[in-house]
Amino acid sequence: MKPGGGSTPGISILKPLAGADLGLESNLRTFFEQDYPSFEILFAVRREDDPSLPIVRGLQTEYPAVPSQLLIVGEPPYPNAKVFSLDAMTRAAHNELLVMSDSDIRVTPGMLRVIAAEFSDGKTGLATCPYRAVAGPGFWTRLEAVGMNTQFLGGMLAARMLEGMKFAVGPTIAARKSVLAAIGGFDNLKDYLAEDFVMGKLAFEAGFGVILSAYVIEHHIGSQPFLKNVAHRLRWHRSTRCSRPKGYVGEVFTNPLPIALLLLAADPRSWPVAAAAAVFRYWSAWWVSVRILHEPLAPAMILLQDCLSFLFWIGGFFGNTIDWRGIKYRLNRDGRFHPIR
Repeated sequence: MKPGGGSTPGISILKPLAGADLGLESNLRTFFEQDYPSFEILFAVRREDDPSLPIVRGLQTEYPAVPSQLLIVGEPPYPNAKVFSLDAMTRAAHNELLVMSDSDIRVTPGMLRVIAAEFSDGKTGLATCPYRAVAGPGFWTRLEAVGMNTQFLGGMLAARMLEGMKFAVGPTIAARKSVLAAIGGFDNLKDYLAEDFVMGKLAFEAGFGVILSAYVIEHHIGSQPFLKNVAHRLRWHRSTRCSRPKGYVGEVFTNPLPIALLLLAADPRSWPVAAAAAVFRYWSAWWVSVRILHEPLAPAMILLQDCLSFLFWIGGFFGNTIDWRGIKYRLNRDGRFHPIR
């Protein structure tokens, strides 16, 4: 995926924050160092004592030439705190073109130029940035990164090929303010766990162009112990099941190795099918990871990750509760969620 040139409209970068995650300062610094003539950065936290505040204020002092705002938005009146922060920042933003980006994202200086070029035709209303997962220390996080870099984007590309981009996925989305207003604003997203998916879906249904950006961001996923990683991945799978039920079932075709192994265990004569599945899986993993994401392949970890991912996929069909930042929520069939009191 190659960047392009084009016009340079003003861009507002929206950064919802909650806590000081590993590498936060380095992540945020890359947005201050954009090689772009007209942009601003807005940050939003819920409380005055949020640990990210000293980091943000230090960067604002270090980069005084970059216009920036820090908003204390308070506690949200609805489940999705990220949406509450995005809504507040959108109201304060000076530019029509917005880049909504999570705290664990790192970019190169040319990122905004690529985004601006993709919106220069006037047809694009919303763009999803694909991402390269960068794992922190810890085995389970490294294993998850292998799955993200060999399966997740492959599934997204398959969905685009079969039906077009009718959705969006975080952790970085660019959109026009006018598009967000046309789909009902953040009020239509506030009760959904996967607000990013719904945002893209509503934009597509409203007739706006939804694209997969050419710019690949770095998603630094930090480090989690086993139980927290399990809770995180189950939340992700259950959310996907509710957001895209048919697509979730179809994920079985993007993870053929575990089924091939089960078939081989049931009938050893099926080894040619298992071998073909392994060749296909490793070829597709190499294509996505190396050719598209420019991330070295970890072939020894793919089998273990695929088997673990298959178990999480099955687990995603069951249960409707999730744990998010220490609070338990009930997830409805339509993707809305609410805290369990």
